Amino acid sequence: MDNIKRFLAYNGRVNIICVSTTELVEDARKVHNLSPVATAALGRTLTMASIIASGMKGENDTVTLQIKGNGPIGNIIAVSDSKLRTRGYVTNAQVDVPLKENGKLNVSAAVGNDGFIYVIKDIGLKEPYIGMSKIVSGEIAEDFTNYFYTSEQKPSAVALGVLVDKNGVRSSGGYMVIPMPDATEDDIFILENRIKEAKPISKMLDEEMTLEEIAKDITGDQDIQAVEENMTPKFECNCSKEKMANGLATIGKTELKSIIEEDKKAELVCHFCNKKYEFTEQELIEILKELN
Repeated sequence: MDNIKRFLAYNGRVNIICVSTTELVEDARKVHNLSPVATAALGRTLTMASIIASGMKGENDTVTLQIKGNGPIGNIIAVSDSKLRTRGYVTNAQVDVPLKENGKLNVSAAVGNDGFIYVIKDIGLKEPYIGMSKIVSGEIAEDFTNYFYTSEQKPSAVALGVLVDKNGVRSSGGYMVIPMPDATEDDIFILENRIKEAKPISKMLDEEMTLEEIAKDITGDQDIQAVEENMTPKFECNCSKEKMANGLATIGKTELKSIIEEDKKAELVCHFCNKKYEFTEQELIEILKELN
């Protein structure tokens, strides 16, 4: 089962968040019929959204991640909330690019290396917080490492990985390592070297390493402390017919009248989960009446 765990290393001087998202990403792959490289790109973004959302405490807190690069995949959108209900989609679900020379999926070529990432946090304030930074590689993990450093002034190391084979997602997950203000230079030096030497997160998960074992491996600290109970991220959409009706209302009276007169019905599809919502002529008339 997918889960997220938080740990403290080096007597509380380093914070580690580890997550497995294999089931979540496999659900997304099936819902959107994603190509292997699109699975990897969206899977990494969904994993990052889950990591950020795991720190949210408000009942209605949400985070939205947008990656807008110049690659053929188009835009990547991922949304998660404080209950770790996570969903997302890409513009081009069937994108295909040549593999890297080492035979691995070329996420960077699909995403592009020019553009921006946006982090939108809605935590109940009058306006949501919006942070942004430039795409530095298109590999997504490196881009978020750069985002946290430049936009939130939070030095950290981010790793994200999705292992895909002919049957679907074999493993998916990630981790984020955040040195606290009292972390020493020796702590940072050890961390940097451990992370450089560590296997890809997807390979560690594929080898059935637990999140605690992964946290120990990437920090070198065998005495880490778990600081939170397990949380389970899951692919879940919050769409509804009522929300779709509200969306129809926003197109305006003229356009709605045109649909009623010409089509006498409407079908809306949720970008996040592909669920279809049908509206009869009478239902459209009721929406129009409310506008009037």
